[in-house]
Order: sequence, then structure tokens, then C-alpha cells
Amino acid sequence: MPRIGAEPERRKALIHAAIEMIGEQGSLDVSVKDIAKQAGMSSALAFHYFGDKDEIIIQTMRHLLREFSASVVRELQLADKPQERIDALIRASFTADQFERKTVAAWLVFYLKAYSSPQAARLLGIYTGRLKSNLVNAFKAFLPHEEAVQAADGLGAFIDGLYIRQALAGSDSAGAISLCRTFVRDTCKISYPINGVH
Repeated sequence: MPRIGAEPERRKALIHAAIEMIGEQGSLDVSVKDIAKQAGMSSALAFHYFGDKDEIIIQTMRHLLREFSASVVRELQLADKPQERIDALIRASFTADQFERKTVAAWLVFYLKAYSSPQAARLLGIYTGRLKSNLVNAFKAFLPHEEAVQAADGLGAFIDGLYIRQALAGSDSAGAISLCRTFVRDTCKISYPINGVH
């Protein structure tokens, strides 16, 4: 008889294995067999739970997006003022689990996947759209609407650039956060500390 609760655990193990393998190789050129082996199970089980490799990739992207959304929610719950909301979004982008090199490398591979997969493109669109919307709303406290949109686009691009740097050369989350705060300080003339955050 199958163990109760085994399916969610195995799905999660396969997703984590996919992140590990894709991040390590820097491409989607990994087999279901390799992913399953990394997760400690048979490829037959992997096919049973996901159907094919594309579905493993899509579900892995969904998992990373859910983790990022959870980080955003946690950070925003601590923020009251607009400048605190901007800083919360910056911190959420560079938590230890989000800014780990293999996770970042997997994200970059998923960006490439979006060129050929409408489903992957839609998922990335959700991520970029939510981030931009949150940033625009916060920046509007300091800037006219059009400038707030530009500032949100600029900070979003800055975050993406820091992810590329992390994947290629390595970086640390504290340094990335500091650079983003400098961007916000120069754009909005916001001074730090904010509630003790430097």
C-alpha cells in the first residue's frame, strides 16, 4: 500500500532535484532519469508524477515563484511606509534561498525557456508583472506616475542584472541589497536607515 503523504514529498524532491541539476549544468539538457536519480527514485515514478520533462520544468518554475511570493508576503507584512515596502521587495529578491547560485542559474535557464514555451513565458510574466505593480505603487509615494513606472522598471532591471552577476561570477545578498538601496536612494532621495535598516 502506498505511504500516505508520499506523493507530495516525492514531487517536492523531484522539483528540488530539478533545480539542483539545472542549476549545476546551466541548461535544460538534463534527463528525467538524471533528475529522478538525484531525487533518489526511479524515472518511472518521475513520469508518473509529472508526465514528461516539460511538466517537471513548469512545476519547478511554479515552485520557485511560490517561494518568491512567500518571501514577498513575509517582508511586506513588516512594512508600513512606502519606502519600507520598496525595501521589503528588495530584501525578498535576495533572500538566501532565492540568491543561492544554483537557484539563480536555474532562473536564468527558465528565462531562456520562456522564448520557446508560452506556459513558461506566462509564468515569468506573472512574476515580472507582480513585482512591477508592487514597486510602482510604492514609488508613486515619491514620484509622479510616469517616473514611478520608470523607477520600477529600472529597479527590476537592476535586480535581474544582479542575478546574472551572481550566476556568472558569484556575489552576496548583502552587497546586492546595498546596491539596490543606492539605486532607490538616488532615484527617490530616500534616506536610510528605514526603521533601523541601513
